Amino acid sequence: MKVSIGSKIIEGPYGGGNLFVKNLKTYLKKNKIEVIDHLKDKDIDIILLINPLKHAETSTYNDHDIKYYLNFVNRNALVVQRINECDERKGTTNTNQQIIKSNEVSDFTIYVSSWLQELFALKGLDKSKSAVIMSGSDETKFKSNKNKARNKKFELVTHHWSPNWNKGFHIYQKIDKLLENKDWNKKLNFTYIGNIPKNFNFQNSQVIEPLGESKTAEALQTFDAYITASLNEPSGNHHIEAAQCGLPILYINSGGIPEYCKNFGIEFEEDNFEEKLKEFMKDYKKFEKNLESYPYSATKMSTEYFGVFNDLIKKRKEIVSNRKNESKLSIIFYLIKSRIEKKVFNLYSKISIKLSKLIKNK
Repeated sequence: MKVSIGSKIIEGPYGGGNLFVKNLKTYLKKNKIEVIDHLKDKDIDIILLINPLKHAETSTYNDHDIKYYLNFVNRNALVVQRINECDERKGTTNTNQQIIKSNEVSDFTIYVSSWLQELFALKGLDKSKSAVIMSGSDETKFKSNKNKARNKKFELVTHHWSPNWNKGFHIYQKIDKLLENKDWNKKLNFTYIGNIPKNFNFQNSQVIEPLGESKTAEALQTFDAYITASLNEPSGNHHIEAAQCGLPILYINSGGIPEYCKNFGIEFEEDNFEEKLKEFMKDYKKFEKNLESYPYSATKMSTEYFGVFNDLIKKRKEIVSNRKNESKLSIIFYLIKSRIEKKVFNLYSKISIKLSKLIKNK
């Protein structure tokens, strides 16, 4: 089997999508599967479309490139699309549309949560040709430290690569405000690891720059518990990493997060947050035993992807024969159009960066 994953790997801290590619690639290679990140080879069995969004930094090809490959290079390749994004997550307006359009080339779709699967089913995507595979983090790095020292104060932490406000800053700001109160300050410390929004500062909380996988794991292992207030998060890696490190989770009832955190912490809504925080601080140790069997790991996730790939290959003839034919001229046209758009966007980005530097230097 030869698998092409449509994303390059960025070394260092970069976010959950990057770690997904890294973990899956490692698993497949251990199972003697050849893994590439392009469409240059003529004998690809599985094409995994990761990010069809225009101008995505890590993406190595899009749905137009795949259509060209299927029609002009190798019609027997099978296409799987992993969907882990939506407009609801970051308040964008054209992400869902791009995902739905790109899904036309897919033979099978994998979602990172049932919440996301239902969201796109309501928008018209065929649920019968899809599955939910829960995300997982590297269990060899993220593991519990049972010998950690306990402080007098309750040590609460969260971490995010993205500085988008919807990552939960409306709640993290509330915690920071609570710490202005002497009673709260005596019993609670809050630490934020990662990037923060522009023109936003914590006043009473500790902030740590983004860390790589190993350093993140080491840091998480020193805390008592974790919080995630990320809105409309399809899955997220942050709370998975925390759970693997044995941290009970105070989690918001939003997106796919409850699917990952149920039975491993306490759920809250924005209007009952302070009440639930008090309850969590009192009862969080009740969940530590459950966390010893936290199921969502990179190995489990990758094993399930590998299973889907094998099942599709068994049905290859039927899948290929049932594909809709598309005009080869239109495929070439849209491929050229998308590449021109990407070049224009890259040029615009370079000019914007230079202008920003000039303004800053002045």
